[in-house]
Amino acid sequence: MIRTRLIELSENVRGSYWFLPTLLACAGFALGLSLVLVDARLGDAWLGQYGWFYGSRPEGARSMLSTIAGSTITVAGVVFSITLAAVTYASGQFGPRLLGNFMRDRGNQASLGVFIGTYLYCLVVLRTIRSAEETSADTGGAVRDAFVPHLAMFGGLALAIASTAVLIYFVHHVTSGIHINNVIARVGRDLINQIRQRSDEDDSEAEPTSAPSSANNVKPVRATKNGYIEAIDFDALLKVASRHDLVLRPVRRAGDFVADCWTLLEAHSSASISDQMMEECLSVITVGRQRTAQQDLRFGIDELVEIAARALSPGVNDPFTANACIDWLSAALGELDRRSPPPTQMADEDGTVRIILCPLDFQDYLGAAFGQLRSYVAADPNARAHTLITLKELAKFVRKPSHRALIETERARLAAMEASEDV
Repeated sequence: MIRTRLIELSENVRGSYWFLPTLLACAGFALGLSLVLVDARLGDAWLGQYGWFYGSRPEGARSMLSTIAGSTITVAGVVFSITLAAVTYASGQFGPRLLGNFMRDRGNQASLGVFIGTYLYCLVVLRTIRSAEETSADTGGAVRDAFVPHLAMFGGLALAIASTAVLIYFVHHVTSGIHINNVIARVGRDLINQIRQRSDEDDSEAEPTSAPSSANNVKPVRATKNGYIEAIDFDALLKVASRHDLVLRPVRRAGDFVADCWTLLEAHSSASISDQMMEECLSVITVGRQRTAQQDLRFGIDELVEIAARALSPGVNDPFTANACIDWLSAALGELDRRSPPPTQMADEDGTVRIILCPLDFQDYLGAAFGQLRSYVAADPNARAHTLITLKELAKFVRKPSHRALIETERARLAAMEASEDV
């Protein structure tokens, strides 16, 4: 399906470090050509109308553009080196799974793109400057008039000033970006935004009005390659099921690992199920090399758990970083409590159930968050005390009694581990 490929492409572009710098570099190249063309059409007579404008001679224009071009490409190399150093530090300190967050950082990408775009702009404009003594092959060796693109020169000066401002911003952005509290806050906010977005999408689902038809034939749809499920296009899957009168039951979720020939979903039908139907179902499931947060809420939870677990390791021993992760995990669980549960069925336009889902519930996310951290937290007195207080506060503010009971159970398990260690 085209939409599935677009989803995969958009995720790859979003997680790449080359796309935005390439766009800005092309924009600088195009801007240089455009302003030179405008200068060629206008000439330099307009300079006399504005006394505060000062035109440049060919030698001075070349010198200025050469200085700007050389400086910006040098700074671009420094920016790239600093980015690599920051990524290496973050990978070793916070975990390799956070590399994607730094790669997707728009501030770093835009900074590199501005410097490269300014460099290409200066090269394009520099090539068009000529003095009156210079000759050209297209005039048969005859002397041509001098040409200095004054408007493009002012554009180069403006880009140089902008590059200086971007350099100041970049230094501040990198130093604040690798601060652990900012890293945790960014992951936590992304997780909460994904919960809100997922809930808005789930609320728009139509309620089924009729039960699925009886199915005599069951055929598994198997994966054709190894990797992680990045996304499932449920709208396209619903159309496939409705068109072929199928009832589909996914057995894997986004974020799960699948190997070749593993079952992705089961197709139920009262008639025979062809291989073409299986291929259509398979085409709406994207399998990639790594997990993404696109449809997997556990991905953001696992990132926070990884940071907290590393902070509580004997080699680091930083319970305050772990406490910050626990705070954001509790905020995400509180957001989940306020949202309606995900649907367990999807129906077509006629109201017939076509997809039977088995979504993760509050208990699954609570286990992914505090269940995974329990053994790490129990070994540290500071983190353990903070987690017990946080769970107690979370239990006070959740709205659903079933969620409150689950939180109290998790708190009791942690307290029991504390008592066993004291003994």
